[in-house]
Amino acid sequence: MKIAALQTVSGTTVPGNLEAARALLGEAAAQGAELAVLPEYFCLMGQRDRDKLAVRERFGSGPIQDFLADRASRLGIWIVGGTLPLVAESDQHVRNSSLVFSPQGECVARYDKLHLFRYDNGREQYDETRVIERGATPHTFTLASRDGHAWRVGLSVCYDLRFPELYRALRADLLLVPSAFTYGTGQAHWEVLLRARAIENLAYVCAPAQGGVHENGRRTWGHSMLVDPWGTVLAERVQDGPGLVQADLDAQRLAQVRAELPALDNRIL
Repeated sequence: MKIAALQTVSGTTVPGNLEAARALLGEAAAQGAELAVLPEYFCLMGQRDRDKLAVRERFGSGPIQDFLADRASRLGIWIVGGTLPLVAESDQHVRNSSLVFSPQGECVARYDKLHLFRYDNGREQYDETRVIERGATPHTFTLASRDGHAWRVGLSVCYDLRFPELYRALRADLLLVPSAFTYGTGQAHWEVLLRARAIENLAYVCAPAQGGVHENGRRTWGHSMLVDPWGTVLAERVQDGPGLVQADLDAQRLAQVRAELPALDNRIL
């Protein structure tokens, strides 16, 4: 099964970001991808964190969700909308949600980001709890590929990558990590964390990312990446800017690695 990790440099207007996503999704489909995954915040990187409140949608309806459903059905592929802001219980917060759309344009899974990023090195300060309400439950879905294989796909978002217990709980064949890593933390930890999650779980990893300098002045690390169950990097976008990387997932390779090194069966804790 061919999959694509899409990289964007999202700006401050939803329509412009959706047009950028439209082009990348079309390119992925034209190259034969069955699954295309957009990064975290693909629809908006606002001037301020609170800009998310103005474009939040109720789950099940809204222009961003309509766009994803339409693209999935028209292109005939699975699409994961990295994250978009959905209505939360608190009126002053949103859920940072990853939605999965089938080739029929149906939303078949939703995951609300569990771990909320906080960072302060004296020069950069981030605290997602100011505007984002954390989720409560891990989620997986089953993707039936065109060759008839059923893939168990685990959902996560960005900062979740630092919490290996989440990925153990998912017990997935393919782990999705749509992200918007800061330049500094990405430079230090992005690749090593992605490869570690792949190795620990003997699973493929698909990590689309924001990558470049945004309208709001923020710089993201990018390096959208696909990793195999042995920890080998299959594809990586090394340059800044929008684009995509693709790779073929091999169910036989997955089974072989798990048979040769049965670490998942040997777990004690």
